[in-house]
Amino acid sequence: MDIEDAFDEIMKYAHFWDWVPDWGVARDAYKKIPNSYSVLSPFAYSYLEELIRSTTSEYPLQFRDEGKLILKRKKVGLDLISLAITENKEKNPEYVSFLEELKDYYFESKITDEGNNRNSVAHGYIHPRFWSQESFEKLILDIARLSKHSGF
Repeated sequence: MDIEDAFDEIMKYAHFWDWVPDWGVARDAYKKIPNSYSVLSPFAYSYLEELIRSTTSEYPLQFRDEGKLILKRKKVGLDLISLAITENKEKNPEYVSFLEELKDYYFESKITDEGNNRNSVAHGYIHPRFWSQESFEKLILDIARLSKHSGF
């Protein structure tokens, strides 16, 4: 699958109202300005987390119940992947196998990182100039592979 096909695959399975318009903008921006990967990486990691969450009991996110604000802490990162694995191991072993591969995106940031993981990007640990276009494209291809399993 090439990168344009990957964007199309993501949009095919993304939540129509919440994510498809933004993925269209991301696709168009990346097509016009390939160096935009440093701006698009945090967006892609945010989407990856919600995509994984959509396959768990923590989806959909609820912030209000009968008008009252709900402040329940949700799982993120490796804890979210562990929840998705636990809740899907019986019904979707292919998805669970892929989730195991995705753990590489969630290793703890170190001073020698080049921004090729969620923690370095999401927490601003490594400056965007150290992120690579190759790592962005790998992330997009992995999201595309995962997309058919979404719970949106």
